[in-house]
Amino acid sequence: MALSFPDNCRYADSHEYVRVEGERARIGISSFAVEQLGDIVFVELPEVGASVSAGSSFGSVESVKAVEDLMAPISGVVEARNEAVLASPEELQNDPYGEGWLLVVRPADPGQIDGLLDAATYQGRVEGH
Repeated sequence: MALSFPDNCRYADSHEYVRVEGERARIGISSFAVEQLGDIVFVELPEVGASVSAGSSFGSVESVKAVEDLMAPISGVVEARNEAVLASPEELQNDPYGEGWLLVVRPADPGQIDGLLDAATYQGRVEGH
């Protein structure tokens, strides 16, 4: 899979992305994170209605190599979670910015999104690693 960093997303140093969709934000993990993890075998996500806090763990992704905490890039209330990824974690690897999304949240403070990295800055950080 080629690494890609869509311009319509903002990125956290912990490799999650946020894509604003009206009053909601879709959260997932970047193609870089997916590549680093390798074969993903299990995903754990919070229930709909749960609150997530920026900088705090909201679940985990388990691969054959490691278990990584998912860190919330913004605070908000979970309005949807991707049941397809829970059932078939490989969806995350195939299409991290499309069918492999993780959560849809209603942001508590939309201004937090502005504090995340734009695509060019994030790409520079991961390619410079």
